[in-house]
Amino acid sequence: MTEPLKLAVVGHTNVGKTSLLRTLTRDVGFGEVSHRPSTTRHVEGARLSVNGEPLLELYDTPGLEDAIALLDYLERLEQPGERLDGPARLERFLKGSEARQRFEQEAKVLRQLQASNAGLYVIDAREPVLAKYRDELEVLAGCGKPLLPVLNFVASSQHREPEWRDALARLGLHALVRFDSVAPPEDGERRLYESLALLLENARPALQRLIDDQQAQRLTRREGGKRLVAELLLDCAACRRSVDTESTAEAAAVEALRSEVRQREQRCVEALLKLHGFRREDANAGDLPLLDGRWGDDLFNPETLKLLGVRLSGGVAAGAAAGAGVDLLVGGLTLGAAALAGAIAGGALQTARNYGSRLMGKLKGQRELTVDDAVLRLLALRQQQLMHALDSRGHAAQDSIHLDATQEQAWRKGKLPEALAKARAHPQWSSLNSGARVNQAQRQEQIEALVDEL
Repeated sequence: MTEPLKLAVVGHTNVGKTSLLRTLTRDVGFGEVSHRPSTTRHVEGARLSVNGEPLLELYDTPGLEDAIALLDYLERLEQPGERLDGPARLERFLKGSEARQRFEQEAKVLRQLQASNAGLYVIDAREPVLAKYRDELEVLAGCGKPLLPVLNFVASSQHREPEWRDALARLGLHALVRFDSVAPPEDGERRLYESLALLLENARPALQRLIDDQQAQRLTRREGGKRLVAELLLDCAACRRSVDTESTAEAAAVEALRSEVRQREQRCVEALLKLHGFRREDANAGDLPLLDGRWGDDLFNPETLKLLGVRLSGGVAAGAAAGAGVDLLVGGLTLGAAALAGAIAGGALQTARNYGSRLMGKLKGQRELTVDDAVLRLLALRQQQLMHALDSRGHAAQDSIHLDATQEQAWRKGKLPEALAKARAHPQWSSLNSGARVNQAQRQEQIEALVDEL
């Protein structure tokens, strides 16, 4: 087994070095991210592996704080007539007392870069190009290791990318990579590793394996997310409650089912967060809309439906095959009236026999409570928006998740997938119903069909 590639992540204090590492490792708990300067005081490492084989080691280093003074000091280290190259001059510095006192933080950075194959020089692209950054690059160049500048936070409208490109070119650094540890571009990691491969030709095979593995992981997360949403939708479509027509019992049953659907959606939210490597508290703002780990906008609020462009409709009542329509819409839940007479009049006796106890319940004055189509549409829209937000979110993000307005029309107004219509007639497919058989082959087939629709 070959030794993993070692990269030192270096740069000025508070430019997002730890944030970059959190995003590259998909680890929201790596290091400490803060707006306070000099948050990282020691070198911390992380390892990326593929199939158990370590391919890349990343080392987070303290921020460089006084490169101007350090460069002056290094220049004074040379004796008259000496012409030391960069590594020799730094070696003399690191053996001296100042490396353990005044420039202790800078010495930690330089030692780690010397022990690495290359360095990622992280730049906050929102900052103006100042002399101290040029001095930092000159000090780091003394290690004799390849440096790849990483322009961080380029998604910000305040970035100064053109100025930085020009300044880096003047220093002979023409290879660089654009990134954003808060909102990384979909191909951000691939571009970073491809740029490294230009500087480290021997490491190209290992870097390509990382690129391929991360792409495979992204596809796996997307498929896993769609499956979680498909299971949520099928659970809610197949959910059914028989209730007495007495108004108090009816109202209590409506509220109970509302609560169960809300809780089922919350479980899906938490599963999506876990799948993408985020914590529950990473989604806790009303704009998601999530609040304290729960959705802030009520699923059964008509205004919520209107905001996402979902039209309230009659929906599909349980027992539609027997001629039952929707006679009452209660905050997103539909109550189908007994329709055995209609089924018999239409000659649908076979249908009546298939519905068995459900139709008998209706004869006794019971009504069936199901989740309306409009709520299913809202669930699909919100969860798909959440999946997109998580897919494009960096693990260094500190703000709450916001859902962008979606232009998707199929789930707003189009015909609902056939799988959900079938689920209406199969209450045993829903984990929300007693006696559920969630491992049934037919249920799994419909979930697969729904995954293809999402």
